[in-house]
Amino acid sequence: MKYAKKDAKAHAFATMKGVWAAALTPFVPGSLALDEDGFRANIRHWVEELGIDGLFICGKQGEFFSMSVEERKRSFELAVEACGDRGQTIMSVSDQNMDVVIDLARHAQDVGADYVVIHAPVLHFLKAQDETLLRYYETIASKLDIGIALWSHPDSGYLMSPELCNRLADIENVVAIKYSVPRPMYAELTRLASDRILVSTASEEEWLDNILELNWQLYLCSSPPYLIQTAADRRMRDYTDAAFAGDAARARALRDSLDPVRAALRDTRPLEKPQAHQKYWQELLGQVGGAVRAPMLELTGAEKAATRAAFEACGLKLPVTA
Repeated sequence: MKYAKKDAKAHAFATMKGVWAAALTPFVPGSLALDEDGFRANIRHWVEELGIDGLFICGKQGEFFSMSVEERKRSFELAVEACGDRGQTIMSVSDQNMDVVIDLARHAQDVGADYVVIHAPVLHFLKAQDETLLRYYETIASKLDIGIALWSHPDSGYLMSPELCNRLADIENVVAIKYSVPRPMYAELTRLASDRILVSTASEEEWLDNILELNWQLYLCSSPPYLIQTAADRRMRDYTDAAFAGDAARARALRDSLDPVRAALRDTRPLEKPQAHQKYWQELLGQVGGAVRAPMLELTGAEKAATRAAFEACGLKLPVTA
């Protein structure tokens, strides 16, 4: 690790900045094995050519729920190796079993990951769960040195309140939160706890406003950084840099110019096929998409045709090829 546990918060505030992306995991069509070469190639493209600052590995976008513990550990190793010193990593170690969470987090720590992220677990039969969640995160944090990001999203069956997250922010090595909640909730948490944790959310469309209005330094994170950008068209990177430099007008103009790309992605995505749709979009961009694993569904031919037509019309600039 690059920091001691006692310095986790300071290290995160100093270095956990900019545009981070949630990686899709490429699986080989047919065998559905982890495509290690494809994964490496994607990561190198993301950090070297797109200027992405950090990668979120084996999250929901990455289909962690379909992967074995050993595959998840191997993905951590591949990501650290492929990023090198060009990008940071945060490994999703989320699981319903706390022992698995701790095992994955220790492996991430051992192979050189920068941080881990742990989503709020499904809690059966509970209605007033704050003390249980406090104990959950305190127990895990006590067994790790690496910096931890919280993650609250509707799939858990509840949302952690800003008040609870403010209490969790006091844990020594809790450094950030991916807070997938309505804007008033994450704005309130920013007011309460931004002196102790980095608050972020997955919405790219809200990212610029959160820089300008809430003084955020971190986009944590989803797939747009590598789906709405190419090596020849880095408008998300550019509007982020403009905002950080204080040029709000240029940042807004660049952000708004991506609306046709956002619409093409949004309007062609079947509700039950998010990973398959994004993997196909990756392939249209020249990245390695690959197959999805059960129970996720593949796109039909008609869905691919509609996606390709929208992609070709959206105005995203592609690199010139020989």
